[in-house]
Amino acid sequence: MQSELNSWGRVVRCPRATTGLASLTCSAAGAMLPYGNGRSYGDSCHNDAGRLVPMRPGSAIRAFDPDTGLLTADAGVLLSEILTLVMPHGCFLEVTPGTAQVTLGGAIANDVHGKNHHRRGTFGRSVIAFELFMSDDRRITCSPDQNRQLFEATIGGMGLTGVIEAATIRLMKVPSANVRQTAFRFGSIDGYFDAIDAIDARHEYSVAWIDQLARGANLGRGVLMAGDHAEDGGPAKLPSPPRLAVPFSPPVNLLNRLTLKAFNALYYGRAPKSPTTATVPWSSYFYPLDAIRGWNRLYGPRGLFQHQSVYPAETARETTVRLIECAQNHGAASFLTVLKRFGDVPSPGLLSFPRPGFTLTLDFANSGPATLKMLDALDKIVLSAGGALNPYKDQRMSADMFEASFPNWRELEAIRDPALMSDSWRRTAMQLDPAGNAEAPVRAVRQA
Repeated sequence: MQSELNSWGRVVRCPRATTGLASLTCSAAGAMLPYGNGRSYGDSCHNDAGRLVPMRPGSAIRAFDPDTGLLTADAGVLLSEILTLVMPHGCFLEVTPGTAQVTLGGAIANDVHGKNHHRRGTFGRSVIAFELFMSDDRRITCSPDQNRQLFEATIGGMGLTGVIEAATIRLMKVPSANVRQTAFRFGSIDGYFDAIDAIDARHEYSVAWIDQLARGANLGRGVLMAGDHAEDGGPAKLPSPPRLAVPFSPPVNLLNRLTLKAFNALYYGRAPKSPTTATVPWSSYFYPLDAIRGWNRLYGPRGLFQHQSVYPAETARETTVRLIECAQNHGAASFLTVLKRFGDVPSPGLLSFPRPGFTLTLDFANSGPATLKMLDALDKIVLSAGGALNPYKDQRMSADMFEASFPNWRELEAIRDPALMSDSWRRTAMQLDPAGNAEAPVRAVRQA
């Protein structure tokens, strides 16, 4: 059948043929790709030359033990559905991304991270085991003790090693899902870096919003929001449908420099000048944008690009300034600019994006060649700092940038299920020499 299954960035949109899981066993090379809830920003969930396998239909939670905190669910179950079940029992996800509208399988395949990476690492560390369906009709149980190579390659493997059918994860006990938040504004990027060591040492979670348009002495100003699950937070409201919605895409980008300048000034001005502590709902702390259905449509009909990088802590202050100034010099405005620390807790994933340092995320409306030129300039800054780009958020980085970010990609390619392929992998890895010979010509894109 045909259906519109887009990525969240909405830059490339076209009908995609979909099919059931059973057809995986008779698929040609590169013909298939599992598809969760489409919250990847780029083309890692695209397979425009082949077919997608929707994982949401019929998905369910199979088992949950409140005493041990272990939960088993089909890969198509949303994190919000997991939270609905486990929060009344005093449990919460050990690691959660910035939206609860991602599937369990997608969280594993993208090895998502959250605001507490400095404490708990990536989502992959919560994974106990999963069932992997292969195109040769095998169903394999993968865990740190069984089929460990496939286990590690699948975590962060972007759905290319096989189809995750179900997984068992470990949850954490919390006194309340609600968060005791300490927030304050800082007047420049120095204010963030001067405070973050002490903040991260005291708190489970931390994240900073940055006013990307601020210049001069105010460059990098923002609001730092640290948090811990509240000891006296009371019962938490269960997940509910979004209160607001953007039902259609406006003809122009509504998140432009003029609107963002006004929004940034208001948001920064309303933030407390000194650390102020209050209990806030878990939903607004972890998933503020989930309250607006279809918020990505605000970027207009051409969609958006998200640029997320990680770079070493030793030069993070200077690198962050260079990235912000680069976007400013290109006349670009980022609606959602987020800065946070990645700790040294290792991920079990072979191609996991997080690594020790700091990560900056910027969102830009797609303005065509000018935006692509700016993104290339941002890449060069990240590369010169010894950093990497997030492939799960990307839809345009070069093959060379991908290899610089993930020099061990060939280990994944060596055990990739031959029936599985994504547009992202075609665009990057499949343009490189699989043997790593410096003199070898670039491979043509492999067609499904």
